[in-house]
Amino acid sequence: MKARTFLLTLALCFAGTVTCFAQNPHMGTWKLNEGKSKIPAGFMKNTNVVYEAAGDNVKASTDGIDRDGKPFHTEWTGKFDGKDYPLTGDPTSDARSYKTINEHTMAIANMKGGKVTTSGRIVVSPDGTSRTLSVTGTDSAGKKVSSVAVYDKQ
Repeated sequence: MKARTFLLTLALCFAGTVTCFAQNPHMGTWKLNEGKSKIPAGFMKNTNVVYEAAGDNVKASTDGIDRDGKPFHTEWTGKFDGKDYPLTGDPTSDARSYKTINEHTMAIANMKGGKVTTSGRIVVSPDGTSRTLSVTGTDSAGKKVSSVAVYDKQ
């Protein structure tokens, strides 16, 4: 009886987690819409972004083009709680944090050695079909730069 109760409880917890992530408008696959984006030359460009459930965490994977025009792939696993979690694949950052502002808006920050390198906001449209990432940071010369990337849900 205890085993059955335990398994039922475990199944309900898993179902609740899946339902929670499924209702989050940020989850899913997003493709860069270059025509609607304003990304300056020399700024890294994420062409494909995927947010998926990883247990009780979220896994964010990106594919894109780096500052030298070479392809790159990053991975981050954590929670949308504003805490720093390790980031792999980005030579300019070793950690990232996401913080939920409201259902459709998150703050994002990339860090290198504990220092913020880029920060911004991600806003998903009310209909959930597009998202806009507005980011500011500094380039290799120390000049402040900004970027607006618009993504379409796949």
